[in-house]
Amino acid sequence: MIGRSRRRVNSTLGRFTRAAGGIGRAFGRMWRRSLQLRVVVSTLALSFVVLLILGFVLMSQITDRLLEVKLGAATEEVERARVAVERDLASGDGNTSVQNRLRQTRSLLTDRDVDTSQTSGTVGTFDSVLIVPRSGSDGSQFGVGPISEIPRNLRDMVQGGQVAYQYTRVADAAGGSIPALVVGTPTNSSVPGLELYLVFPLTTEQNTVDLVRGTLLTGGVVLLGLLAAIAWLVSRQAVMPVRSASRIAVRFADGRLKERMPVRGEDDMARLAMSFNDMAESLSKQITHLEEFGGLQRQFTSDVSHELRTPLTTVRMASDVLYEGRDELDPVRKRSVELLDKELDRFETLLNELLEISRHDAGMAELAAERMDMAIPIDGALATVSHLASDTGTEIILDLPAEPVIAEIDPRRVERILRNLLANAIDHGERKPITLTMRSDGDAVAITVRDQGIGLRPGEEKLVFNRFWRSDPSRFRRSGGTGLGLAISIEDARLHQGRLDAWGEPGKGACFRLTIPLIRGHKVLGSPLPLKPVGQSVRSLPPKPAKPSIGRSEQLDKPEQLDKPEQLDESEHSDSTSVVHDPATSGKSNGPGASSGASASSDPADADDREPR
Repeated sequence: MIGRSRRRVNSTLGRFTRAAGGIGRAFGRMWRRSLQLRVVVSTLALSFVVLLILGFVLMSQITDRLLEVKLGAATEEVERARVAVERDLASGDGNTSVQNRLRQTRSLLTDRDVDTSQTSGTVGTFDSVLIVPRSGSDGSQFGVGPISEIPRNLRDMVQGGQVAYQYTRVADAAGGSIPALVVGTPTNSSVPGLELYLVFPLTTEQNTVDLVRGTLLTGGVVLLGLLAAIAWLVSRQAVMPVRSASRIAVRFADGRLKERMPVRGEDDMARLAMSFNDMAESLSKQITHLEEFGGLQRQFTSDVSHELRTPLTTVRMASDVLYEGRDELDPVRKRSVELLDKELDRFETLLNELLEISRHDAGMAELAAERMDMAIPIDGALATVSHLASDTGTEIILDLPAEPVIAEIDPRRVERILRNLLANAIDHGERKPITLTMRSDGDAVAITVRDQGIGLRPGEEKLVFNRFWRSDPSRFRRSGGTGLGLAISIEDARLHQGRLDAWGEPGKGACFRLTIPLIRGHKVLGSPLPLKPVGQSVRSLPPKPAKPSIGRSEQLDKPEQLDKPEQLDESEHSDSTSVVHDPATSGKSNGPGASSGASASSDPADADDREPR
């Protein structure tokens, strides 16, 4: 029973805590997002503090004033009562006992209390106490009236010959206690040591103070409400133009360059609107000029690229004739013909990339998507960069799933992306192993190319995709990149509605991740592979011999045509297969999706679209 009760209490407290936390978080969001709310709440908080201080000061002043008036009237009344007591005791019968004489005198004071014409009009009702100290045979005191209500400290001061007062609480007729003012004075009467005390109830003053306090509280609440409404209206006048400017700025950023703020009056908000409109007009003109300039630049690039195509074809034909007969030339001319052929390859690559960039800029790039195994473009990219890896002695490690990954892709564009990433990794990997990893989930497939080279400095992970950007222009590049490869690659990834991301740290290498949807038209919400390496080691297997081929690697149409990796031992079987693409066996390819020939192509044009960092 106790356990159930404790659980019930804990459950209730938990719900209350969660509800309070939800309310707090909601208020926090509103506080961060609403300037008007902050203004209203701040105004209320400051107003509350001011009203609290003002109320405290007013209550103190009113209370002190009431007590001051009461004390003055009570002091005057005590003086009149002392004179009356001395006169009554002096004219009394000497044969009457002191106790009876004191009772008669107290009755006289009571009659004076009832007869307001003999008292001060502001003193109110009071009670009287007469005390004779140490007058009994045993040295004890006696007196008339509520002696127990008189404080000891006050009596000591009166016995010392002073007129004194003290605020205290006395019993009332209902058995409770009420605040009271007790004023005492010594007398010079026929009764030695007689002390006179008047007890003035402060009920009227207390009621007055309570009334004033209630009035101040009510007025403060009403005033706070009015201040909140005023602050809301005033802040609304200041916030509405800001909100209008925010909405117009958002629409302006969306491309609606004709949006302007309305200008009303000549105040600060009007000047803000005019300044905003002037800025918008200036930005609109600059954006229009930049768009026109960009259009002209793209048109110029496209026109020049197309115009250069015809003479380049003629020069290429002449160069091919010379290149085929180079063995009949002397060594100097033979070397010149070889250099001419190589530079024509680079020039043709640059021209092709300029045409491709022009198509992307003009929105004319088309996606020729088809369902195929992702291993096919991987094989094509490996075949193209094999000679680069062989020249540098770079080991390419493949970490691919055991099962085929089928996606709707444009194989030419995906192969070009991977070719650029691998060529960059070889250029900057400093002869260290390069890992190509592929994983997929139900929505997307991701491929990462990880090198262990020089890496990227902070901020360069975004700059690498800029056109003609180079991290170190003086660095030697074996791939002979033009500076457009990664710019084209990211456009190809976007054409697939995918993403191309980069990560790197100086001295720790870099990692490029391509993520594309498995089905054309779907959006990529996440990636099956992390961008930043998590430090997991890749299991390397000895290279498996593959069928050699000569010339350009063939584009296979069916995954069944690919060489299959050798069966792993049952104890080592897993969902992915890791193999090594050994550059020492140039012309051979390993792993799932490797084509029957991975030897470097003799045509340098196949090594296009390589982008150095």
